[in-house]
Amino acid sequence: MNHQRPLLGFALALLASMTWGTLPLAIQQVLKIMDAPTLVFSRFVVAAVVLCAFGAWRGTLPQRSRFTQRHGVLLLMGSVALALNFVLFSLALHYVSPTTTQVLWQLAPFGMMISGVLVFGEKLGWFQKWGAVLLVLGLLAFFNQNLGEMLQFGTYAKGILLAVGASLIWVGYGVAQKLLLPEYSSAQILLLIYAACALWLSPMASPTQIGDLHGVALLCFAYCCVNTLVGYGAYGEALNHWDASKVSVITTMLPIFTMIFSWLAHAFAPEMFPALQMNVLSYVGAFVVVLGAILAAVGDKLWARKKIQAA
Repeated sequence: MNHQRPLLGFALALLASMTWGTLPLAIQQVLKIMDAPTLVFSRFVVAAVVLCAFGAWRGTLPQRSRFTQRHGVLLLMGSVALALNFVLFSLALHYVSPTTTQVLWQLAPFGMMISGVLVFGEKLGWFQKWGAVLLVLGLLAFFNQNLGEMLQFGTYAKGILLAVGASLIWVGYGVAQKLLLPEYSSAQILLLIYAACALWLSPMASPTQIGDLHGVALLCFAYCCVNTLVGYGAYGEALNHWDASKVSVITTMLPIFTMIFSWLAHAFAPEMFPALQMNVLSYVGAFVVVLGAILAAVGDKLWARKKIQAA
C-alpha cells in the first residue's frame, strides 16, 4: 500500500474537482462554433494518443493475447456508454446552465449504487438510503423556479432530459470498468475505452471545424482536450496518497465548484458567461444534493470506522 500523504492527496483531489468543475464552462464556449460529436471525438483522440504514448514508454500497453470475448463485450458496453455520456452532456449545455448539469451529474453515483445492488450483490446502507432521499429533496428545491417550464416539455426540459440521460448512461461505463479492473489497470482500461469511443464517433465528427476556432474558443477547445487527462490523472493519483472516502467527499462537491467558477467567469466576462439564474431555495437545493451524495458515498464507511474506533 502506498504511503499516505494527506496534503498531496487533498491537493490532487481538489485539482481534479476544479478541472471537472470548470469543464462545462469551457464546453459551452466551444459549442458556439463546433458541434458536440466533433468536440467529444477530439477529446477522446487526444486522450487516447497521450495514454498510448505513455503506455508504450512505460511498457504497460494492454496485451492482445490476454483479450477475450468477455473483455470485448465489456469494452463495447463501456465505450458506447461513455461516448453517449460525453455527447449528451455536451448537448445538454445548449439548453441548461453548467451548474444544472453538474447537479444532475450526482445521479451517476446513485445509479452506480443501484447497479451495485443488482449486478454485484451489494447491500444499501442506512446512509445511502438517506442520501437518496436528500438527493430527491435537493433536486426539487434546486428546480423550484423551473418546475412549470419543465412540465411544458420545452427546450429547458430537453436539456434536463439530456443531462439526466448522460448521468444514467455513465453507469454502463462504471460497471464495465469495475468488471475489467481485476484484469487490467485503470490506465489500460481508459486507453481501450477512449480509443473505442473515438472510433464510434469518427463518422459523425468534422475535424475541419477546428480551423473555425479562434481566440477564447480555441483556448477552451485546447482546455477541453487536456481536461480528461488532467482530471482523471489527478483523481487517480489522489487515491494513491489519500483515503478513497476522503477523496470522494472532495469530488462530490462538483456543483459547488461549478457555481463558484460560474460566478467568477460572469464577473470577469459577463458578455460571454451569463449570470446564474438561481434563487435562495435553488442554492439550498444544490447544497442538499451534494450532502446527499456525500452521505451515500462515504457515510456508512465513516460510521463503521467510528464504531471500530469506539470499540
